[in-house]
Order: sequence, then structure tokens, then C-alpha cells
Amino acid sequence: MRDYTLNWVIPASYDGKLMREFLMAQHISKRTLTAVKFDGGRITVNGKEENVRYPLNKGDILELRFPAEKGSESLVPEKVPLSILYEDNDILVVDKPSGMKSIPTKVEPTGSLANAIAGYYEEVRVSSAVHIVTRLDKDTSGLVLIAKHRHVHHLFSLQQKSREIQRMYEAFAEGQIDPFAGTIEEPIGRKEGSIIEREVRSEGRYALTHYRVEKQYPDFAHIELKLETGRTHQIRVHMAFIGHPLAGDDLYGGGLELLERQALHCKRLDFFHPIKKQFMRLEAAMPNDMKWLLERQ
Repeated sequence: MRDYTLNWVIPASYDGKLMREFLMAQHISKRTLTAVKFDGGRITVNGKEENVRYPLNKGDILELRFPAEKGSESLVPEKVPLSILYEDNDILVVDKPSGMKSIPTKVEPTGSLANAIAGYYEEVRVSSAVHIVTRLDKDTSGLVLIAKHRHVHHLFSLQQKSREIQRMYEAFAEGQIDPFAGTIEEPIGRKEGSIIEREVRSEGRYALTHYRVEKQYPDFAHIELKLETGRTHQIRVHMAFIGHPLAGDDLYGGGLELLERQALHCKRLDFFHPIKKQFMRLEAAMPNDMKWLLERQ
């Protein structure tokens, strides 16, 4: 299995400074450095093993080899085809089909995206646990971002806190929507007596959704949505709250005449690659069931 490593060329601004300072600036935590020291990792400067008290010089080649990650023993690897839109040593982006859970449950321990990723990692010999950064509901299709190491997941978590990861969705919402564009700013919390359903409630967590109508049809509108927050079922709850539940979303009042699953697709993902230090934008085409519905209009 391949080990996960990071490499840096030391800039002039760190000439004479301790390695520890540089690594902390790269968001390498003390916990991670302890694991590197005691659990099988390695730090080298110009090919020679050194510790974090080593004084760096401009132009030094610093390599950090992380301890090998072990996947969860309870996660069953499965050989399921994945629609991979992008992959490098650090991240994986896939187009998840509707009907597939993001993660397994005790009741359904197989058939999830996480199971499929674990199976793919076995096949290509990647030594990593499964780190899903942006989950989607079972019946929502579209782009999912996966980190291929816990450190990369940590860096993405920092981006999520500062709202640097942006997802654009498209959906079919029932009825005639007026105005054609707007913002829904309503707190969302768990509905009393349900472990699944959410609702707008005063003591819920802050949630902000922007929507825009792409095209209005007699029975529904094709809309584009952008989230400023990432609450569970946020789009579904907010659209139901303003009287326009998603087609196929019977949990939140949508009918099943147009589609038999919520008509929601994550079509675009914008983020800053935490290792390559570059902006990335990935897009996924509308799935066939939603495309077919538009073609019938």
C-alpha cells in the first residue's frame, strides 16, 4: 500500500527557523507530529531523517511521511463502479447516483458510497480510511468530495468553517415560484418526535439558501440553488417552507407524480485544493431521470 507523503521546498522566509514552526504553518498539528514520531511516520530534510527542532535553510527539501492509515474494520469494501470525475494523490471527486447512501448504517451496512470507495482503495492499493467531506442524501445525486488522508480532511474542515467550499445545486420545485430569485434565511432543527425529519424552528441552527429560477414550467420550476450553510436537508426544508417542496420529496410534501425521488442534484463544486494550492471547479451533468422529465415538457 502507498504511504501518504507531503513535500515542500523551504522558502527564504523560513531560513534559520525551526522545522516545527514551518509545519505548524502548514496546519500539521502537534497530535499529527506525535503520531509521526511514534506510529511509523518519518520526517526527512534533503533525504536525511531529522526532528522538528531542526533549523531549516532556504531551498531545503522537507518530506513528511505520515503513518499508514487503517480503514474502519466495520466498513465492508465493495466492488461497485464509481463515476470518478477527478482524482490525484490527495482527493477524489465522484458523481454519486441517486439511491446510494453516502455512509452505511447499522441497519444497512453495505451499498453505500463509503463501501464503494473502500473497495476502490483496495483495488488501487491506497492506504487510507474513507474521508467523505461533502455528503449527500441517499436520493440526491451529484458531486461528492472525498479526502484521501485524514490530514487533507482536516484542511477541508477548515475550509468548510470559513465557507470556502461552495456547492451549486439544481432542483425541480413544485408550483409557480414568485419572485424568480430570492434568499431563504431560516433556522433549521430536528422535528419533534422524528430522528430523520427537519423543520424550520426558532431554536434551530442558522441556515441560508439562495435560489434562482432557471425556467418555469406549468407544474414545476427548474431552479438553481447555492448554500451558505450546510444543514441536514437544508434545501428540501427551505423550499417546503416557502410552499414549493421538491418534486418527488414526499417527506417534505412533494408529490410523486413527476419523479419518484427528490429532484435534487449537486451539479457544481468549487473549492481550493489544500495541497496544490489552486482553485478547482468540477461539474456533473444532470442525471437521466431529471433530464428525461425536462424532455417531456
